Amino acid sequence: MHYLSFDQEQLINLEYSLNKEILRTNKAGSYLCTTLNGCNTRKYHGLLVSPIENFGGEKHVLLSALDETVIQNEAEFNLGIRRYQGGTYEPKGHKYIRNVQFGNVPKITYRVGGVVLTKERLLVEKEEQVLIRYTLEEAKSPTVLRLKPFLAFRNIHALSKANMFVNTHYHKADSGISVRLYEGYPDLFMQTSKTVDFVPVPDWYYNVEYLKELNRGYDYLEDLFVPGYFEFPLAKGESVVFGAGLKEVKSVSLKQRFTRELKKRGQKETFPSSLEHAAKQFVMHKKKTAEIIAGFPWYGSITRQTFISLPGLCLSLKDRNLCATILDSYLKYFNDGFFPDNIGDGELTYHSADTSLWFIWVVQHCYKKRGNPEQTWKIYGPAIKRILEGYRESKLGYVEMTSDGLIQATKDDVALTWMDSYILGHPVVPRAGMPVEVNALWFNAICFALDLADMAGDMDFIEEWKDMVEKVARSFLKTFWNDGHASLADYVFDGQADWAVRPNMVIAVALDYSPLSKEQQKQVLSVAKRKLLTNRGLRSLSPDHLRYKGSVRGNQQEREAAVHMGAVYPWLLQFFVEAYLKIHKKGGLPFVKQIVESFEQEMTENCVGTVSEMYDGNPPHSGKGALSQAWNVAGVSYALNLIQKYRE
Repeated sequence: MHYLSFDQEQLINLEYSLNKEILRTNKAGSYLCTTLNGCNTRKYHGLLVSPIENFGGEKHVLLSALDETVIQNEAEFNLGIRRYQGGTYEPKGHKYIRNVQFGNVPKITYRVGGVVLTKERLLVEKEEQVLIRYTLEEAKSPTVLRLKPFLAFRNIHALSKANMFVNTHYHKADSGISVRLYEGYPDLFMQTSKTVDFVPVPDWYYNVEYLKELNRGYDYLEDLFVPGYFEFPLAKGESVVFGAGLKEVKSVSLKQRFTRELKKRGQKETFPSSLEHAAKQFVMHKKKTAEIIAGFPWYGSITRQTFISLPGLCLSLKDRNLCATILDSYLKYFNDGFFPDNIGDGELTYHSADTSLWFIWVVQHCYKKRGNPEQTWKIYGPAIKRILEGYRESKLGYVEMTSDGLIQATKDDVALTWMDSYILGHPVVPRAGMPVEVNALWFNAICFALDLADMAGDMDFIEEWKDMVEKVARSFLKTFWNDGHASLADYVFDGQADWAVRPNMVIAVALDYSPLSKEQQKQVLSVAKRKLLTNRGLRSLSPDHLRYKGSVRGNQQEREAAVHMGAVYPWLLQFFVEAYLKIHKKGGLPFVKQIVESFEQEMTENCVGTVSEMYDGNPPHSGKGALSQAWNVAGVSYALNLIQKYRE
């Protein structure tokens, strides 16, 4: 039995299996995503979803689904499953599934009478190609397999509708065909590893219904185009590989290609190995650069989340060069000490009060891992200096250093911290003024820079900045601490402190350099433990607050109103664990170990083998938002590694 597996009873239960999803990526921006039983419930689902260069690199659903039909003695058994308008499922192939096991790749086993057929799917690394291997394990009479491709050719955020402009023609390829439904798209080559017959039967399938979009209040009906079907005999014990990609390949190479790609993928036999596999999916390579995709299926690269993710992802992947490669990639967009919100858009925007300080935090982690202060300062010292100067001299305009040494950030109708949800163009949680974690990161950045410069012998820098440590520490305590609250203010605007209990104060405790005394750190952590901690991370707001929302549900505006008003975020757990062990040492291990290891259950709860974007603040803390989020996987991995380090 595999570590991650599902049996027949679970799989034929639609209420269960439609809420479990599968995700695979190719390290170049493409992904494969669907439910456990293969029924697409989101417009973002598809077997080949790839960035299209002609459309600004945005992701497009090309191959939406592939229906398999087993034919024996003129009887046909369709293994596909699709939901149509009104909740009608046709075909109902899920009833033939016997189990799904997650080894190197997900393996689905179907049984139809005396026929046992297995299906394995993967994406070729750094290529826009999906490979699907079918193996006829058992058969008592001659068997034919029919494959019917459902095509979309549209942006992941849109929906396809039947139209007169679709190109219904196809061209022959090596043991297959190529199609291109609309101008601007590349050809999609669909090929098999053995000689097949392609029967052209161009037709539209109308009103495919996406249940998740219906429940989220979005458009949810789509028309999909089917150009025809492939058909071929399959002998007992025989395997055939179907490939769909943007380049034609030699059909005889498909089997070897599948085997080669399969060997690259490790077994998901444990909780840590599942996290490691999940971590790999976020790294996107581009020639000599690399980025971190913030989450699947709809996010691109978000710079803040990239930096926060890096320590945990690098620990999980055990890749010594990944951190430096990504930091160097993002430094190309560095301007006057600040980084853009993301690097995927044509026009760069700089709307973050903290991203550059997270960059210094990443360098801090790199240094702790590798040492060599002279080399670290030589490589990253210039950027660190420019960041500190950029804040001090208000190079961004709306992010500036006050006369008492703290950082304030204010811009009308723009959220400048990680709590950046919007309703009708206005931030749900503006946090204008002086946010607590920004100033904690500022203090940490100054202290780390001074220590690193000291070890590297940069006395000019030390002379310029040495007086700031005491000044910022004194101002921080005066601004954010109040004995009557036993916690930190979340932000201060025009002299008015917001005392809402939020997780941002935990970051101030967890950082290596903190202006708080040990007793103050204990008090902050005690409040966070009592009011914010759950078995899925920290709540974004205490439940005793009047504006607390314990469930992320409803239409888009209702969901946006809740995502930073109570939703739980796993990435914050790494800061809680670090702070807790910093204070309690080994005595705190049993408690944090129990919290972190409870995430093992999450490996089979939502998207199999990974961690969702957020969770409801109220029990049972159901997963919400994107299926898989980089900083959450990284945060859990980091916390797990930290616990192991303390145990050793």
